[in-house]
Amino acid sequence: MLKKIYYAITGDPNEKVIKGYRPLVEEINDLEEEFAAKSNDELRAMTAAFKAQVQESTAELREELAAAEEEYIAVLGTDEQRFARVEVDRIKKEMLKVEGQVLDEILPEAFAAVREASKRTTGLRHYDVQLIGGMVLHSGRIAEMKTGEGKTLVATLPLYLNALAGRGVHLVTPNDYLSKVGLQLMGPVYHLLGLSAAVIQNSAGSPDKGSFIYDPDFPAADDRFLALRPISRAEAYRADILYGTNNEFGFDYLRDNMVQDTKRLTQRDLHYAIVDEIDNILVDEARTPLIISGEARESSNYYVDFANLVKNLQPEAHYVVNEKERVATLTEDGIAFIERRLNLENLYSPEHFEMIPYLDNALRAHALFKRDKDYIVRN
Repeated sequence: MLKKIYYAITGDPNEKVIKGYRPLVEEINDLEEEFAAKSNDELRAMTAAFKAQVQESTAELREELAAAEEEYIAVLGTDEQRFARVEVDRIKKEMLKVEGQVLDEILPEAFAAVREASKRTTGLRHYDVQLIGGMVLHSGRIAEMKTGEGKTLVATLPLYLNALAGRGVHLVTPNDYLSKVGLQLMGPVYHLLGLSAAVIQNSAGSPDKGSFIYDPDFPAADDRFLALRPISRAEAYRADILYGTNNEFGFDYLRDNMVQDTKRLTQRDLHYAIVDEIDNILVDEARTPLIISGEARESSNYYVDFANLVKNLQPEAHYVVNEKERVATLTEDGIAFIERRLNLENLYSPEHFEMIPYLDNALRAHALFKRDKDYIVRN
C-alpha cells in the first residue's frame, strides 16, 4: 500500500528510466530505412569503422597502460609494487570511461545495424521494447523479461555494441543447451556484421573438446552441432562474442589461476557479460561452490615452513603494514632475507610461483592477525 502511495507521488522509477531511453529508440527507428538500403558488405564495413573509432579514442591510454604494466612487472616484489598497481588500475578505469562514452555515441547506429542484420538473417525484427531492453543491459542494469519476449534477440544488441571494444563479451546461460542454441540462432547476425562468435560446453574435464566457433560453411557430422566448428578453449575466448554457462566460465577461471605459465591461460581480462536468469545464477546456484577435483597431492610443508620463517622478519626493515587496507608487503631487504634463508637466487622467478601464496598468507597472518582478537584457538 505504502509503495503504491509513494509511486503515485514520485512516479515509478522504472518508467522514468524507460522514458529516458525513448529518444534513442526514435533515433534508431529513423535510421531503419537508411540501413535497409545498405548492402551486407556495407553493414560489415560499419563494424570495422566502429571498432576503429573505439580504438582511436583509447590509443594514448593503451600506450600509457602498456608502459604502466611494464613498470609494474619491473618493480614486482619491491616497495613500489603497490603504487605501480594503483597506476595500472587508474588507467584501466579511465579507458573504460572513454570507451563507454564512445559506445554511447555510436549506440543508435550500432543497434540499427544489428536490427537490420537480424531481419536479413533470422527474419526477426527488434521491436521498440526490445531496443529499450538492449539499452538497459548495456547500461549494466537488470532487465526483467518474460519467456517469449525475445531475450535471445535482445541480447544481440548490447553484445554487438560492447564487442566493438575488441576485448570480448560473454553471454552467461544456465545450461549448455541454451548456450549452444543461442549461438546457432544468433550466430548468423554476428557473422553478417563481421564479428566472430563461439560457445563453450561441458566436456567432462577436457575443455578443448567442448569449444566451437560459429561457421556457416562448416559441414557438421552431427545435426545437433550445425554450423559449429570445433576449436580450442583458448581460441573460443579470443572470439568477439562467447556463449557459455556460469559453471564453464567459473571452472575456466579456476583453471587459469592454477597455471604457472601465462602462455597456458585461456581467458582474457574480463570485460563485459550478460547473465541470463540472473536470480538463478547469482543467487540460487551461487550457493554451490565450484570445486576442481583431481589427483591428491602430498600435503605441503610450506604452511609450517613459512609460518616459522616469517617470525624472524623485522617490522619496517623486512616488511611494511597498511592497517587500513589490511595488507603486509615485503621490503627489498625482506625479499633478500627470504632468498638467503631459502637459498634462492630470485624469489619471484616462475619456478617458485607455487610457494608465493603460502609466503604472502603467512606474512599477513603474522603481521595483521592477533590471537584472541582476530581469531581464537580452542582445544
